[in-house]
Amino acid sequence: MPETSLGWSDFISGWELFRDPVLCGVLAGTALGLLGVYIVLRRVVFVAAVLSQSAGLGVALAFLAGMHLDMHVEPMIGAVLMCLLATLLVSLRPERIHLSREAILGTAWVGANAAAIIVGDMISVESHDISSILFGSAVLVRPVDLYLVAGAACLAVAAHVFLRRGLVFTAFDHDVAQVQGLPVRVLDLTVWLVVALTVSVATRALGALPVFAFSVLPALAALLSLRSLTWAFPAAALFGAFAGGAGYILAFFQSWPVGPSQVVVALVLVGGGLVVRQIRD
Repeated sequence: MPETSLGWSDFISGWELFRDPVLCGVLAGTALGLLGVYIVLRRVVFVAAVLSQSAGLGVALAFLAGMHLDMHVEPMIGAVLMCLLATLLVSLRPERIHLSREAILGTAWVGANAAAIIVGDMISVESHDISSILFGSAVLVRPVDLYLVAGAACLAVAAHVFLRRGLVFTAFDHDVAQVQGLPVRVLDLTVWLVVALTVSVATRALGALPVFAFSVLPALAALLSLRSLTWAFPAAALFGAFAGGAGYILAFFQSWPVGPSQVVVALVLVGGGLVVRQIRD
């Protein structure tokens, strides 16, 4: 039996079904692409992986509490709480505990990943939901998730607009910023709280895999393509939005999982950035 090929008419006719997840991917990509520039500048790319994996663990724990403890915990609440807890951990100054930041991040990621798999294995119902959250294969998005992602995107943009100079200065040279009298601890806490909230709500909606990709790859593509840091921020936001929306469309036409499709689009953008860098230099 020949395979039925999907066309744009099929996508347009099903737009009412696809609209929310496409918009959610675009909004999450925009916010995380913008925040990703700060993450890349601070050279703490692995923080995004720790936060997204911790948010996935929070979702799994919320399901587990409902099954075995007869406690109704909204998965979004679990994602936010675990993400904030992970944020407190990764914001520790490594020199105070005589460990490297890489050691702290590696331990946190491995622990969150192992715990999420174990907890997910203990859940006998709604296992498909846990798989979607952890691996980014979710296809549909609840209206409440879309609203929360939109709110987080507005918060990320507002933080960038009002605190950009201080955040960039702190990201480039933490010690010099402190000597110059900037409220370094407040700026650090602000950016990580915004990142944590955005990652937690986006992970609940889209899954840990695409959220990690949006937090790193669009920013890399922008920084590779452009010399101006001022323009790198809107470019990263635009690249993230494109990866979120185009990735869903690619998944529709190729019958691929949504999360990996969004990652593929983001990787193509990074490849384009590398080509631009080679031609420019």
